[in-house]
Amino acid sequence: MSMLINFDLLRRKQLLVTSPAKYLSTNSLFLSDGCIYSPDNQERVRHAFNNGHQVASHTWSHKDLNTLSWDQLHDEMWRVELALNRIVGVWPAFMRPPFGNYNNLVREVAGMRDQSVVIWDFDSGDSVGASVGESKSRYDTVVRQHPNTILALNHETYATTATQVIPHAVQKLKAAGYRMVTLAECLGKPAYVNKPKNTATGKWQC
Repeated sequence: MSMLINFDLLRRKQLLVTSPAKYLSTNSLFLSDGCIYSPDNQERVRHAFNNGHQVASHTWSHKDLNTLSWDQLHDEMWRVELALNRIVGVWPAFMRPPFGNYNNLVREVAGMRDQSVVIWDFDSGDSVGASVGESKSRYDTVVRQHPNTILALNHETYATTATQVIPHAVQKLKAAGYRMVTLAECLGKPAYVNKPKNTATGKWQC
């Protein structure tokens, strides 16, 4: 049985990349909502990547992708791809759409960019106001239900998720026989697109 715990990695100052890494062997971090090029955020991305975590795209500015045009969709995905390639030298193979919203146009654009659209099947509820106790209870419930795989949604920008909810969740999941894996491992697909590193020069800015 496999368990993926994925996080948003945003530009807010209270990023806690080191906290989940303390508890998880691997997880998946979806990059969004620059400015990813700030020195602190570049270091956070490198830290996560260098410690075996998978990095992926959550688009550039967290817009509802169902409302965007063809060109706008490409731009939202391209900006994150370029940033990840500049910072850690990889091209993401996965994109999680903001709010979970996507349509056929989104899927077509993502496919052209060699990205798979991925969605969670379990939500800790932190982004919609769930308390620590409520989030823990949600994990307890899914552990009792015991599905073969779980793709969990969490937001690292909520400090209590990283410092209180995740340690509880990992303990319960491991006790139930789950193995912590990245999204790519869970789906049996490559984490990154195999293409050359971008060598173009220019100012890195949001």
